Amino acid sequence: MKLDRLDRAILEQLQKNARLSNQELADLVGLSPSPCWRRVKRLEEIGVIREYVALLEPSQIGVPILAYAQISLDDHRPESVDKFDRFVQSSPQVLECCSLSGQYDYLLKIVCESMEAYETYLSRELLRQTDVRSVNTSFVLNQKKFTTALPIV
Repeated sequence: MKLDRLDRAILEQLQKNARLSNQELADLVGLSPSPCWRRVKRLEEIGVIREYVALLEPSQIGVPILAYAQISLDDHRPESVDKFDRFVQSSPQVLECCSLSGQYDYLLKIVCESMEAYETYLSRELLRQTDVRSVNTSFVLNQKKFTTALPIV
């Protein structure tokens, strides 16, 4: 789908503040409210806008520990991969999961309330997955950049 200048402007504004009223958004992108609303609805319907969310401050809700875990599986049979994928989907500590090329099979972004809680999660849940061969964890000391905004090209 090709986005025009106004679609890109709408997306840029909504990534900055999805709580803008239609009137505010229309004013910012130089449209009247009706055409702006129609464009937003079209972007939602075709799946360009996937969802609207509230971004929370992890330390304010009790999960200040952020870790990245590189996972290797014992094998790559479809049933092993499906089982691991179901585990990840059911685990609220896992914010993101990517399957990878290279040395590791998966990269997990994990939050926990403490180092002890991570150790418990690792030993009682993650390493108990029968197809997990190894886990290599790196802990975030200081997050230098965080954004959910994608570049609009």
